[in-house]
Amino acid sequence: MISKLDSVLMTQKKFIFHYKNVRWARGRHETYLCFVVKRRTGPDSLSFDFGHLRNRTGCHVELLFLRHLGALCPGLCGSSVDGARICYSVTWFCSWSPCSKCAQQLAHFLSQTPNLRLRIFVSRLYFCDEEDSLEREGLRHLKRAGVQISVMTYKDYFYCWQTFVARRERRFKAWDDLQQNSVRLIRKLNQILQPCETEDLRDVFTLLGL
Repeated sequence: MISKLDSVLMTQKKFIFHYKNVRWARGRHETYLCFVVKRRTGPDSLSFDFGHLRNRTGCHVELLFLRHLGALCPGLCGSSVDGARICYSVTWFCSWSPCSKCAQQLAHFLSQTPNLRLRIFVSRLYFCDEEDSLEREGLRHLKRAGVQISVMTYKDYFYCWQTFVARRERRFKAWDDLQQNSVRLIRKLNQILQPCETEDLRDVFTLLGL
């Protein structure tokens, strides 16, 4: 799972198929998660590791990642030998945004581990078309838990290509509409995560009978 060897990196074809930010993502039933874990035990001590996972039968990839935290983040719930607090910063690049149940479990886990910071980049938004969808509320729940959620742009795809893909010196080539689709998804995510002040005022006016 965790290695920098070409033999365990994603193939070019697999990365492009699963991470392509197409509007209608037919046939993409798996979720891939590329991660970078940074470990800091002091102002001058920093190490990192990286790898990728995909969901397994009966376990979504986000929760699968949590199962491996013991190996990825030793001492996460404790301190180092000299008593210093061990802080971890984790960055995910996900082909789909988390479902509502995974979002709730992630938020709960993060509330128990204040020395772990999580940043999530997503290629596509999972079941977020409906305004009252549970998945939208799940993303808002993650934001309230301190998670920074962003949509992947060209530079993020380029970084993933350089870091997680067996590219064999082939440069990343953007597909048609990559930028256009990123902009569309960024707007949708912003609408989901920003407070709906207009709706809140509308509820107040309703209560006041106005």
